[in-house]
Amino acid sequence: MGDRPLTPSSARKRYFRRRVKRMSLLIGVALILSVLICGNLVYPVLAPVTNNSEVSSFSRSTSTPKVSQSQGEYESSLSATIEIIPSRTPLPIPTEGQVVPAGEDTQVLYYTIAGDSLPVVSLRFGVDMDTITSPEPLDTSGLLPPDQLLIIPNNLETTSARTKLLPDSEVTFSPSTIDFDIHGFVNDAGGYLSTYQEWLKTSGWTSGADIIQRIALEYSINPRLLLAFLEYKSGWVYGQPQDPFLISYPMGYDDYMREGLYLQSATFASEVMSGYYSWREGRTLVVGFENGNVLRLAPQLNAGTVGLMSAFSTLYDYDQWQQLLYGEDNFFKLHETMFGNPWIRAQSVEPLIPVDTVQPEMILPFETGRKWAYTGGPHAAWSSADAWAAIDFAPPSAENGCQLSNEWVVASIPGLVVRSGDGVVVIDMDGDGYEQTGWTLLYLHIETRDRVPLGTWVEVGDRIGHPSCEGGRATGTHVHMARRYNGEWVPADGPLPFTLSGYVARAGTEAYQGWLIRDSEIIYANTASTFETHISRDD
Repeated sequence: MGDRPLTPSSARKRYFRRRVKRMSLLIGVALILSVLICGNLVYPVLAPVTNNSEVSSFSRSTSTPKVSQSQGEYESSLSATIEIIPSRTPLPIPTEGQVVPAGEDTQVLYYTIAGDSLPVVSLRFGVDMDTITSPEPLDTSGLLPPDQLLIIPNNLETTSARTKLLPDSEVTFSPSTIDFDIHGFVNDAGGYLSTYQEWLKTSGWTSGADIIQRIALEYSINPRLLLAFLEYKSGWVYGQPQDPFLISYPMGYDDYMREGLYLQSATFASEVMSGYYSWREGRTLVVGFENGNVLRLAPQLNAGTVGLMSAFSTLYDYDQWQQLLYGEDNFFKLHETMFGNPWIRAQSVEPLIPVDTVQPEMILPFETGRKWAYTGGPHAAWSSADAWAAIDFAPPSAENGCQLSNEWVVASIPGLVVRSGDGVVVIDMDGDGYEQTGWTLLYLHIETRDRVPLGTWVEVGDRIGHPSCEGGRATGTHVHMARRYNGEWVPADGPLPFTLSGYVARAGTEAYQGWLIRDSEIIYANTASTFETHISRDD
């Protein structure tokens, strides 16, 4: 076929004028017909009101909230009951909350934030460590100082927004919580939480404020965060929810095995802490949603922001999740209304782990001349909160399972015993009585018999109790140990590795796997207490 002949300019102009006239006529006719037809068919449509969890305050099941005076409303000075109605058009998201497309620059200029280490930063940016450069010397294994400039190859595609939403110290059980009176705040708020009680096996009838305090202490999560989300989700702090779903599942986890404030709060705390520490440790780089979609997280985010992004993704679909984080009535506005500006509070306590922090000398948690087994490499510090800060040791025994042991667990550091009960002993090294400050060491599964009393000052090597299965899930008698600094769990493998009597902990690819390494000696972790796990203290 030959080339198409050129059309003269004047002919083209006449042709297009005729086309425009015809299209204008057709559009006009169509508009007139649509008005005539729709005027006869359209009538007001009310969103259906349900009597289940769909009508729940701040429990979003679709993207557009509507203020409602339905039966499920609660009274709150800071929040309103919302009824969810379907919408085809998602609410607009501010620029700072929108995903970031891949850039054309070949390099990224990144300024480090507190808690960064070179191995983890390289994972977040998807590059090899040796391709990262800096005008200043680079520490390849320890913590990097905040605001150090790194020049990194740009290998990223689309990522989440880069906006930091909440400081780390407002997510963890940080020093900023010391002067926060949980009971006073809850009582002054005067909502459902102030009169709530729940029966717990270990403490009997327990008030709502005591439950919040206990979850904060056990999971090392900020109580302000727990209260803010409880109010946002169900109105318990200031309101009086009437919806049975909100009363049974105040954090929104619709599971009969997680009914009640304690289990709901524990689940939320676990989700937040899992996101926080898996980001801190470089084990998670994306946030996932129930439909299987994933979003690559922006490397510039702090751990506190990622912890909340991860936790909220288990409760909301993507559109709802964006509204919760960045929308006009986002969660963080309520948080600030309740507790003031979190970034101002953070200035006095962050960085939580300064770059020059070193672990104090610690010894293995048993007496000299006794052979124990290294049964658990780095794994979750508390319950299902996935901070790989803990390691396990089991005493010698002729039988498997939960057996009575007369072996002694000893203090690995000196300090004040600030918790002793329910299988737990916590030693506060600085002796100020607060678990939110300085180094603390948690022991779990310490038997009631002969357990060191609360308030005792212990020195290194002092007996604190016997290993057991008390205090949580356990398949055999052992002791579980985890460190915290300024209220933040310290990963057992990382810039501040767990070091006991010169043995340095290293993590495997799965929880409970790993090694203890001292010079050329390697102790392998194995729950079966096999020969290669045997270890003794010789210092």
